[in-house]
Amino acid sequence: MDKLDWYRQLIRESLMERAKSRSPNDPVKSETVFDRESDRYQLVSVGWKDSNTRIYGCVLHVDIIDGKIWVQHDGTEDAIAEQLVAKGVPKQDIVLAYHAPYLRQYTEYAVG
Repeated sequence: MDKLDWYRQLIRESLMERAKSRSPNDPVKSETVFDRESDRYQLVSVGWKDSNTRIYGCVLHVDIIDGKIWVQHDGTEDAIAEQLVAKGVPKQDIVLAYHAPYLRQYTEYAVG
């Protein structure tokens, strides 16, 4: 398996694992969105809380751009970047895109 396919697989698996972690009794569901053509992957929350409050929002958004994993948004407690590193992705192949470009040089990850 080439690197790009491996990254796609790891991202999809990570998002599906997180989607399954929500309680089945929770009225808010986690949904995965995989755009394989554009290499965009998201985990979103969808549902109703207390039957009066609509819940919808992106929890995680990850893209693959020029062979690197770009974490566009991570609204979780357990950072997906750390999870991907634990699965063997080199830090120089992960961009924390939610940090301003001038700040990325101070992280352990790629600058983009």
